[in-house]
Formats: sequence, structure tokens, C-alpha cells
Amino acid sequence: MAARYKSDLKYSDVTPERVYMNRRQLMAGAAALGLGSIAGPAAAQEEDLVLNSFDDITSYNNFYEFGTGKSDPKQYAGALTTDPWSIVIDGLVERPGTYDIADILKDKAIEERIYRFRCVEAWAMVVPWNGFELKDLLDQVGVLPSAKYVSFETLVRPEEMVGQRRPILEWPYREGLRLDEAMHPLTLMSTGLYGQELPNQNGAPIRLVVPWKYGFKSIKSIVRISLTEEQPDISWNMAIPGEYGFFSNVNPNVDHPRWSQATERVIGGGLFARRRPTLMFNGYEEEVASLYDGMDLSEFF
Repeated sequence: MAARYKSDLKYSDVTPERVYMNRRQLMAGAAALGLGSIAGPAAAQEEDLVLNSFDDITSYNNFYEFGTGKSDPKQYAGALTTDPWSIVIDGLVERPGTYDIADILKDKAIEERIYRFRCVEAWAMVVPWNGFELKDLLDQVGVLPSAKYVSFETLVRPEEMVGQRRPILEWPYREGLRLDEAMHPLTLMSTGLYGQELPNQNGAPIRLVVPWKYGFKSIKSIVRISLTEEQPDISWNMAIPGEYGFFSNVNPNVDHPRWSQATERVIGGGLFARRRPTLMFNGYEEEVASLYDGMDLSEFF
């Protein structure tokens, strides 16, 4: 089990996006500040990792509610209204209800544990997220013993989300985690990056971050969280079940039916950047592999 990462780093202490640091510098900087908040992969790549720039992170996105192109979210997401915002939390919880995001963030148990700078390598980017562990929110609403899964839904608002005017997927976008995955300390609810509010194209005002899974698991602009006993339906599995499974763990040993997953191209390195080997669980094998003991990960992909 990974250690719980805590930080009292202020927004003003966050390294500007223009300043690049390699893995050793990131770790040294965290140690100097007394942090365990650099949640990087246990296994190192041949080259050092660097923080992606704010422009990298906000210009190259998958957010089909705004279109299928990587640049579409930045172009069209400005139309999305994110204030006020509330999340319905229901199902197998002790305190179901509709929770305003401002109230969630002011809750004492969550406020004191918000990450001001937590660097996570995810999906060939290194992103400094702001947010809190999903576990903290679930603890606040009280998970009932019969709950085994957590499901999530994205906002449906086609008048502001132009991609929802087309049947690209069955809206709303749905995702889900097993409860033990959701309660893992690496599973974040992000409300910002680089010390700033989360940009619309990155899933404002609140999104999931699950760094050992493929990016589409980290659902954006969340409006509902439900605790269930049965495994929930998820959008890509509903659309193409032969290609996208429920777990969607990064596994270089299992190819997608239409492409190899053995290597990846680092975002921000340019079109001709050298590809590198994909790491099991995106490099977080030491922290999360025990969640899947005894499972055939080629069957449960």
C-alpha cells in the first residue's frame, strides 16, 4: 500500500510551469519542503521526467463532450459554465444528497488535506495537480458495507458542450472503479493544476485522476457519484466492449485490437519525440499491483 501523501505547500510555492525539473530534482525539491507529494512511478525510465508545461497540459486533451480532436476542448470548452456546481452523491452511502462543490472544499476534514502540489506522471504527461483523495470525500458521506463499486457521471449540457450534440457516445459519459481502487491514496479528485483553478478543457471544476489507468478512466466535470453493489456500466465498454474493459489498467503486455500498447510517446516532446517503453500500471506497479492479486489481467483488461 502506498503511503498517504500530505502537503502544506501553498499555491505561491508551486514551481512555475516554465521551469523544468528532472525526476531527481523533483524528488529533492519535495524532500526539501518536507513533502511526500511527488507521486511518481516507482520504476524509472531511461530519460529523466520533466513537468509538462501548462500549455502542454491544457492544449492536448481528450474531452469528447467538446469534440474528438485533441485541440477541440481548448477551443470550445470556454462556453461551459462551472459556477455554481454541485455533485449528487447517492446509492449505498449513509448521507446521500446534493453537495455544492464549494461546501465540499470547505469541509474541515477535506480542506486540511487538499494537495497544493502533487506531481503525478499520468498518460505520458507529468502534471502537478491540486485536489484531494477521493477516499476523503467517500469517508465524509459514509460508505455502506454492501458497496463494492463507485460510479461517476459527467455533466450533460449540449447547449454548452458542442460534442454532445452528436451521438459520439451515449451521454452522459460514465465511468467506474472498484471500491478498493477508489479508496487508494493515489486516486484523486482534482480541482486545479499548477496552483490554478482547473481549466474547462481539463475537466473543470472537478475531475477524477487515476494515474495507473488509461486516461479515459479519469472522468471530467463530474456531477454524480454513486456507490453500488453491482459493477456499473462505463461509456467506452458500452460503446466498444471488445476494445475497452472495465479495469483499463495500463498494461503493455496486452495490445489494443488496433494498436500496440508496448510503447508510448511523451507529450510535449514534439511529433518526432522518441517513444519509450510503456511501464506496467504506468509505473505504479509497486503501489497498486496488489489490488489485482490473482486476476488474469489479459482477461480483466
